[in-house]
Amino acid sequence: MHPLTHDLLAPGPTRIMGVLNVTPDSFSDGGRWLDRGAAVEHGRRLAGQGADLVDVGGESTRPGSARPSEQEELDRVVPVVAELAADGIAVSVDTMRASVARACLEAGAAMVNDVSGGLADDAMPGVMVGSGAPFVAMHWRGLLTDPQERPAYDDVVEEVCRELTERAEALLRAGLAREQVVLDPGLGFSKDAAHNWTLLAFLDRVVALGHPVLLGTSRKRFLGRLPRRGGELPDDPSTPTDRDAATAATSLLGAQAGCWAVRVHDVPSTRDALAVWEMVRRAQDR
Repeated sequence: MHPLTHDLLAPGPTRIMGVLNVTPDSFSDGGRWLDRGAAVEHGRRLAGQGADLVDVGGESTRPGSARPSEQEELDRVVPVVAELAADGIAVSVDTMRASVARACLEAGAAMVNDVSGGLADDAMPGVMVGSGAPFVAMHWRGLLTDPQERPAYDDVVEEVCRELTERAEALLRAGLAREQVVLDPGLGFSKDAAHNWTLLAFLDRVVALGHPVLLGTSRKRFLGRLPRRGGELPDDPSTPTDRDAATAATSLLGAQAGCWAVRVHDVPSTRDALAVWEMVRRAQDR
């Protein structure tokens, strides 16, 4: 078992995963942290603000984005992972490539976060079996060139839960230990706004599948059109950085539902939202 597995996944308050995009084209902050030095400093800042782990990604998942080459992705993420891990920061790598996952694990990463759940690269399960590190399998339908291409469900909660269960079972058959598998309902991927809101309303059913659950809503488009006083929706969505308060609210919903961790760009707002929840829980237990 990876030495950080127990600490990362042990029972306790909902963890905060800070987002570090080492890309030129991410929807939220593309290009800001492409420089290696800037990326490392931002990763340190996220940890200092209260992130329990920092999620380093070298490939944008915004609709229509072009995939970087394997070497380009390696060049973007491995040095950043290595420096942050050397500082004692728990690091996950956000990748769909087994080769990138392997290189980052060797550089000190403690977790792999794969938005395809291992479907994009047949070699991924083998890498994870050999490492013993936790593996985040997100609910995924289709290629990331258009994550919204198949948002059709009869019952989004039932179908996402079923498909996540099938993915987890496939990973276990491939040799991963049960304690390695973390699930992510994949809000915003092959889901429209109504699907996302419904999944948020029934997160407890995803948690009830029996695996740690990672919730990723941060700055996503569906949070950009919230009803104003009177119930009307704005004509235009807000900008990504204007959605941090809404992200913190969904982080609180995730904590209340029992999610293991929430993945966010702005750590302080979510840190404070989760601290409020913790203080209320303590007061209830007195």
